[in-house]
Amino acid sequence: MASGFFALFDDIASLMDDVSTMTQTASQKTAGILGDDLAVNAEKASGFASSRELPVLWAITKGSFINKAIILPFAFLLTAFAPWAIVPILMVGGVYLAFEGTEKIYEFFVPHNEHKKVESLEKRSKEEILEEEKAKIKSAIVTDFILSIEIIIIALSAVTGEALLVQIVAVTVVAILATIGVYGIVAMLVRMDDFGYKLIALNGGESRVGMFFVRALPKVIKALTVIGTLAMLLVAGGIFVHNAHMIHEMVDFIPFIFGELLVGLIVGAVALMVMKLIELFKK
Repeated sequence: MASGFFALFDDIASLMDDVSTMTQTASQKTAGILGDDLAVNAEKASGFASSRELPVLWAITKGSFINKAIILPFAFLLTAFAPWAIVPILMVGGVYLAFEGTEKIYEFFVPHNEHKKVESLEKRSKEEILEEEKAKIKSAIVTDFILSIEIIIIALSAVTGEALLVQIVAVTVVAILATIGVYGIVAMLVRMDDFGYKLIALNGGESRVGMFFVRALPKVIKALTVIGTLAMLLVAGGIFVHNAHMIHEMVDFIPFIFGELLVGLIVGAVALMVMKLIELFKK
């Protein structure tokens, strides 16, 4: 009985060691996409009233956990029974990310009339603010869904060949840590100014460090808007470059970051034109 117990304990210890090793490997593989995920989600979670930043971020975080709870079982099933379906799903997600990134660039240079009108209003009703908030949360969760698919698929590719249980535990741990890590850092970024004001208050109304954080936030938000847009295009372009041999050959002579950005812009531009044509036909 004792020998059986110790054998079981040894098996569990061995399994946990395998899981730890594979989790570390998968985390290293997904480091790049996690950086993009951070930039995109920080940009998505910014621009709200100070009192609404954390509630909005919590709503997006809950949506991210739900996304991963949906994606993980399907990813394991697809890997086991229909691995051919993974690339097409990734590409559909890539089109969406490319479209969203290109649309942001388009709206920067060609602002929509309604967008101009909303920005010109000095005051908006509570209902309008809440509707805009809901729309931004929904957009952030949809974008998170696409990025979560990419993270989970990359993590899975890093543990291929391992026992199924090791794959499930390692990839699930990576997914959970990714969500906590990304949104934890985002929470710190969007509350940077509040931290600065507290430092100023604690130092009798004067604090160079506090003023640095207060003044830095608008610049950080602007930078994240640009970085987040570029990140969406890079992720989208990377999906096509890494999974379509013909596209990879076409941009092989371009340094990989610029090649992926170019592909993301082209895919996004085509998707944007299609959407604009659909809007014209609807009128």
